[in-house]
Amino acid sequence: MSEHIRMSAPAGVAPATQYAHVVTATGRFVAVAGQLALDEHGAVVGEGDPRAQARQVFENLRRCLAAVGATFDDVVKLTCFVTDMAHMPAIREARAAHIPDDRLPAASAVQVSALVRPEFLMEIEAFAVLGA
Repeated sequence: MSEHIRMSAPAGVAPATQYAHVVTATGRFVAVAGQLALDEHGAVVGEGDPRAQARQVFENLRRCLAAVGATFDDVVKLTCFVTDMAHMPAIREARAAHIPDDRLPAASAVQVSALVRPEFLMEIEAFAVLGA
């Protein structure tokens, strides 16, 4: 975990198992736009397959973070937009390949009626903070 990021759970708030309640950080703020299951050529990956889409989305997030010198260790917030909450286990599985359970950032999951194109099952955005 990056030294400039601290996760905490306030007293009196129910324990969280899939995210951190509070994240504090100092440094340079990075916002990564919502990523979709597109390969480097713009082709959809895993149409109808939430696991394949989640893996591609997290790979795209990794590449976006790397482009500014960041890693998943620098991520302080993830927001998952899904067309069906049943896709969340696939997202958690893909996330676990990049972020250990003891280092989960703040997170939100929102079910939406649709994304930009019907073949997309999820879109995930990330906020990160790089150390000074």
